[in-house]
Amino acid sequence: MIELQKRLLTSLLLLMIIFSSLKNSIVLFFVFLAINYFSLIEINNLFKSIFKKKNQLYFFFFLASVIYISIFSLIIWNFLIPFNNNAIITLIFLILICISTDIGGFIFGKLVGGKKLTQISPNKTYSGVFGSFFLSITFGYFYYIFYKTYLIFEVNYLILIAIISLISQIGDLIISFLKRKAKIKDTGSILPGHGGILDRIDGILFALPFGIILISI
Repeated sequence: MIELQKRLLTSLLLLMIIFSSLKNSIVLFFVFLAINYFSLIEINNLFKSIFKKKNQLYFFFFLASVIYISIFSLIIWNFLIPFNNNAIITLIFLILICISTDIGGFIFGKLVGGKKLTQISPNKTYSGVFGSFFLSITFGYFYYIFYKTYLIFEVNYLILIAIISLISQIGDLIISFLKRKAKIKDTGSILPGHGGILDRIDGILFALPFGIILISI
């Protein structure tokens, strides 16, 4: 219960920071800069723990991470310009799906338990996967009902939610795999209850750019 409260608190804090910065491009720029900076520090620490020394593989994966995070930021920035309500409300919709995916997986995984999903992340269960889809679709549905006149996409919203939730869970598994290889529990300690920045935005980092590309087609 305490861990769930911490997850909810960090999720609310993340939404507040993003929402308060979306109307001001300068503030948003520095928010992105801070997220990118701490994410790359944590990625660097992950790869140093995995590869033990700075060899060619370390530099390759770290450079690939820098390029990906840069592209991630550019896609979001380009989508938000010119910072109108439609783009902002749509971005919050996508982020909310990622957050509810994480919380739904945690709640159902803890309450229901059941068969383990994969050895990559021993805490992940099939019931957690169901919970991720269930809560993300539930939150996404009500958000869509209230704000559908502002949301800027043509694709069926239920299909969109399911795809984003799936990619978010895959992103979570990728970071879990890296942490398992590095033999660490959290990527950092900056966020209470969630460890590092990557522990909080792992799903968002992978799902958000794909979601934006999908609704922009």
